[in-house]
Amino acid sequence: MVKIHPLADVQSKKIGDGTYIWQFCVVLPGAVIGENCNINCQVFIENDVHIGNNVTIKPGVQIWDGVTINDNVFIGPNVTLTNDLAPRSKLYPKQFTETYIKTGASIGANATILAGNTIGEYSLIGAGSVITKDVPPHSIFYGNPAKLKGYITKDGLILDLQLRSQNGDQYIFQNNQLILR
Repeated sequence: MVKIHPLADVQSKKIGDGTYIWQFCVVLPGAVIGENCNINCQVFIENDVHIGNNVTIKPGVQIWDGVTINDNVFIGPNVTLTNDLAPRSKLYPKQFTETYIKTGASIGANATILAGNTIGEYSLIGAGSVITKDVPPHSIFYGNPAKLKGYITKDGLILDLQLRSQNGDQYIFQNNQLILR
């Protein structure tokens, strides 16, 4: 069952079971939202947006045409996503630049994701960061512009740039996954 707060303006009919959309949200008719999502208050979701299952979107986020969010993604408060690299008032591109946020990624509060970038699987973007290029899977990026600062496992264990945990365990990449050596 989809739960929509009475103060939300939800025009899409393509919303999965177990999703909750809080007050003061606007969801346009073409948007697709998966199951068990939590769309917090004051979120705007445009038409050409696809959101997977088990996604959390915190307050103050706008998700514009051309953005695809895969399963199990966390988007922190006031994250800014863009879709036009050369915006002009009342001049719209034929197609907006596509941005992808892959499975399991987490984006910290107030981060800005420039259009056309891919945030890799299980990566972590630090609060306030500005993403100007693709972020590889399992990477930790932060700063302005954001740079690689370490790695993170699927379970959230932070590794340094040499793929070592704080207690000295060594990890390796195998089949695009981080595993203990």
